[in-house]
Amino acid sequence: MFDRQARRRLAAAVAGLALALTGGVTAPAVAAPGAAAAVPASDWLHVQGNQIVDEAGNPVWLTGTNWFGFNASERVFHGLWSGNITEITRSMANRGINIVRVPISTQLLLEWKAGTFGTVNVNTYANPELAGKNSLQIFDFWLQLCEQYGIKVMLDVHSAEADNSGHIHPVWYKGAITPELFYQGWEWVTNRYKANDTIVAMDIKNEPHGTPNDTTRAKWDGTTDIDNWKHTAETAAKRILAINPNVLVLVEGQEIYPREGETWSSPNTDPDLSPNYYYNWWGGNMRGVRDHPINLGANQDQLVYSPHDYGPLVFNQPWFDKPFDKTTLTNDVWRPNWLYLHENGTAPLLIGEWGGRLGQDPRQDKWMTALRDLIVEHRLHQTFWVLNPNSGDTGGLLLDDWKTWDEQKYALLKPALWQHGGKFVGLDHQVPLGGAGSTTGISLGQRYGDGGEGGDTTAPTAPGQPTASNVTATGTTLTWTASTDNTGVTGYDVLRATGSGAASVVATVSGTTYAATGLTPSTAYTFSVRARDAAGNVSAASAGRAVTTTAGGGGDEDRGCSATYKTISSWTGGFQAEVTVRNTGTTASSGWSVNWTYPSGTTVGSVWNGVLGTPAVTVRNVAHNGALAAGASTSFGLIGSGAAATPTVNCSAS
Repeated sequence: MFDRQARRRLAAAVAGLALALTGGVTAPAVAAPGAAAAVPASDWLHVQGNQIVDEAGNPVWLTGTNWFGFNASERVFHGLWSGNITEITRSMANRGINIVRVPISTQLLLEWKAGTFGTVNVNTYANPELAGKNSLQIFDFWLQLCEQYGIKVMLDVHSAEADNSGHIHPVWYKGAITPELFYQGWEWVTNRYKANDTIVAMDIKNEPHGTPNDTTRAKWDGTTDIDNWKHTAETAAKRILAINPNVLVLVEGQEIYPREGETWSSPNTDPDLSPNYYYNWWGGNMRGVRDHPINLGANQDQLVYSPHDYGPLVFNQPWFDKPFDKTTLTNDVWRPNWLYLHENGTAPLLIGEWGGRLGQDPRQDKWMTALRDLIVEHRLHQTFWVLNPNSGDTGGLLLDDWKTWDEQKYALLKPALWQHGGKFVGLDHQVPLGGAGSTTGISLGQRYGDGGEGGDTTAPTAPGQPTASNVTATGTTLTWTASTDNTGVTGYDVLRATGSGAASVVATVSGTTYAATGLTPSTAYTFSVRARDAAGNVSAASAGRAVTTTAGGGGDEDRGCSATYKTISSWTGGFQAEVTVRNTGTTASSGWSVNWTYPSGTTVGSVWNGVLGTPAVTVRNVAHNGALAAGASTSFGLIGSGAAATPTVNCSAS
């Protein structure tokens, strides 16, 4: 590795000298030997808490895109039928792409391992440098280009078979591709490139998914079953890290996870109602990590979780059918599915796919901007989907000529690309992003070790202990003294623990006040807060404030609510119903509870968007729908057994 790095430093210096001698653009200064001694000799990355760092412990930000084709039947990057591989790669680097996620297939890895190569679809008039090369040689040539331009690479097994639609298959095994061959494909490619720190990450499998109604589906639990994605990912990661303990391994989620009280054997129903399971995007449901985290033992510091998220133009998820913004998406979708892993310091997150078309649906534009802002706020790692203009669902960063950039889409993405001092930051310590002489990018060495300005690594001070006021049966208002920071506090995480349980983040706010809602009557909670700054530094948590909610009642005449019960459908032995709760008071409510009595033999089996309790039939709000402004309403659904009925519903608000 030292020899390879030395060659790279020498090449950069020679290229810079050549440019200077020919009147070209002046190259960034190459560090003197004494100064370079402080810069890591290799570019391998590691995990510290929820951050990814280099070998010197400096935080880095992986911000890139995807380029597909090697995963498909062509077995080579798409676009090389007209675009030039060198120009495309240089263009990405100049535009600030510091890592490229490359979809491949297990079938391709096994073919490479066996030395069997088919004809590749490359226009050698547009790509004379690729003449006579097979798919593996083209990939190796491209890796050299990435090294030349300071780009890092992540491999992603997108499908079992080399198939343009292979990602539709829900699991990592199919036909002749067995789980063991899946592991062996990863072992082969890891061993081949174990000394090449251009490939710094392995995304073990793209978008595991499926529902209990599917013949084959991916689940997440503590078993060793063939379809248990958690066990498979853990096994693959350990076999990869046994060969190269320095490469990052990325684990995606799956599609569904059982709701509280349900199991993987619970029946599935209409996914739009999903009373037994939480649904999310393929690969985007990471609720299972809370109960069954990936355990890599001594190599835990190489683990990154990687959800995917999309907008309504890809699929119109239920949360797009109601008013939404960044706050509601965070509370209703992102935090419970995956953001909690970052906020609780469990591990870093890299959003492996997000993106889409602009200007066609205001909801799509609103979603993409909200997720971009979340990425920037938390410095979440990301690889935008996609470079390719031939992505049907999303379009690409490039237009159909494979040369021109979609400037509107790039302008949206640009704030989520790592920049410092007006330059894009690469992940190579010696080679600036864009290559020797780049005017748009710098290297990690320049960012941290070659006399450049150091990064902000100072965490804010701990906030003051929260005070609690307006304590009710279902809520309270918290206020605390602000933190101080050398560059400025950008927000506060609110942490909540129930009883003696562990604290977890329930909200992120910009000010020093938070209205907690959706609490349980007569329950002890402990609230604390911590501050974060623009560089992602997080303070220690404040002292905790113990709060016990009241038993309910209250008698506040300004608060009131009504509830309307409606049977949606019925069948022999069962029915589906919906209850709409409306705040009929003159002030905002912080929570609500409804109850009714069924005829003998009729019971509730499951509830969504509400919490089922006792006595009789009692349902209270969940965290995201307890606070209702005067005149506002919300609803919850249920599945019942027995004869359908239309009971009188009593409602109380707090």
